[in-house]
Amino acid sequence: MGVRCSKLSFCWWSNSHHSHAPHYSDLENGGKDESESQPSFTEFKLDELRAAASGFSSENIVSEHGEKAPNIVYRGKLNDGRWIAIKRFHRSAWPDTRQFLEEARAVGLLRSEKMANLIGCCCEGDERLLVAEFMPNETLSKHLFHWENQPLKWAMRLRVALCLAQALEYCSSKGRSLYHDLNAYRVLFDQDGNPRLSCFGLMKNSRDGKSYSTNLAFTPPEYMRTGRISPESVIYSFGTLLLDLLSGKHIPPSHALDLIRGKNFSMLIDSNLEGHFSNDDGTELVRLASRCLQYEARERPNARSLVTALTPLQKETEVPSHVLMGISHGTASPKDSLSLTPLGEACSRLDLTAIHEILEDVGYKDDEGIANELSFQVWTSQIQETLNCKKHGDSAFRAKDFATAIKSYTQFIEDGTMVSPTVFARRCLSYLMSNMLQEALADAMQAQVVSPEWPTAFYLQAAALFSLGMDNDAHETLKDGTSLEAKWKKN
Repeated sequence: MGVRCSKLSFCWWSNSHHSHAPHYSDLENGGKDESESQPSFTEFKLDELRAAASGFSSENIVSEHGEKAPNIVYRGKLNDGRWIAIKRFHRSAWPDTRQFLEEARAVGLLRSEKMANLIGCCCEGDERLLVAEFMPNETLSKHLFHWENQPLKWAMRLRVALCLAQALEYCSSKGRSLYHDLNAYRVLFDQDGNPRLSCFGLMKNSRDGKSYSTNLAFTPPEYMRTGRISPESVIYSFGTLLLDLLSGKHIPPSHALDLIRGKNFSMLIDSNLEGHFSNDDGTELVRLASRCLQYEARERPNARSLVTALTPLQKETEVPSHVLMGISHGTASPKDSLSLTPLGEACSRLDLTAIHEILEDVGYKDDEGIANELSFQVWTSQIQETLNCKKHGDSAFRAKDFATAIKSYTQFIEDGTMVSPTVFARRCLSYLMSNMLQEALADAMQAQVVSPEWPTAFYLQAAALFSLGMDNDAHETLKDGTSLEAKWKKN
């Protein structure tokens, strides 16, 4: 499995009707994307979409954005066998029916093989839904930050960058140059492993469009000043994606620019890529990223310039994307939904009471440290005192006196005589119960450091991330915990 904890410290969906993959030796001819074989735009009935998504079951949720007014994406299957992605807006997001339909129809006119296209919408009563082609091979975030079998190859990273630039150029040529919150979760992979830009970012998350990015460190500076985005803001976000592709991490632009100014290019490059690309290509991509990240919007390149700059950098153009990515070819249906354990399910629902009951029932069975360490140490009053802190913490935890539990567990941890991942897990939940969310995430990650193969640490990280509104990261972490749990059962 890929590196997990270090990735999280940085990081805070359409089967196509095309049976053929684009020929990447002709990537520079990316303008010939419109195709008569693309599905037409349809206004669906609510009952049809509800049936397709199994009654909008939680098992069909692909992603969830926003803490106060979540916009949820479901996968679904139409009666004709097509897999679709359904974005369901919170009822307060688009109160004006006419405005929502006008926006959706305008985006629905776009058709490109570089995008996961919008193929329909639904507007009935309080319901506002968008329907897009479903992409079965997950997101760039998954393949870049949370890879399991192999890191994303250099040639594929360059292909992703060009595809995105071509998608943005196409949208701009059709009068849709504004794209909201361009990030690694908006980049999807189709059944052939080809990268696609999600159409969902072409529509605002609400009629006022006030939200842009959940992470201020990655927000274009002009949005911070004015609350408005421009085509140049999209280029800035494209620059942050170039940094993601270069480093395999989500590096804040200000930090990356400091490294670039200091000519510390090597510090930006993913160590997994060492020896797999030329210095000239790496330097060129770094320079392009820095141009996109200029503070003054007018100094950034446009989408056409990006395509021009990225086309000559393409490598292994005759190799199909699914080969470069090491994934199976032609998988048109989504993978089975996660089969979560009771603890994983409780964390996914943020059911803190259920989490508490499970942690209490499990006890300290997952610790290998305390009893083993004591057998090698001389019994002292200090050890007795440390164990008493843990005992007091456990009593308070059982009694749901979480303030006392935090205090006692903190004394145990700070003593440093013994290390217990379960104590970190219990203090994590105590922090969650006390609405101390960053502290809870830190403890869950510390439990992972102490016990890297312990699924509970990942599940609790997911709960903390859900609490912080970082739902995409939380879903990925749930998958990690489930994979580890399956591995445990096999052994």
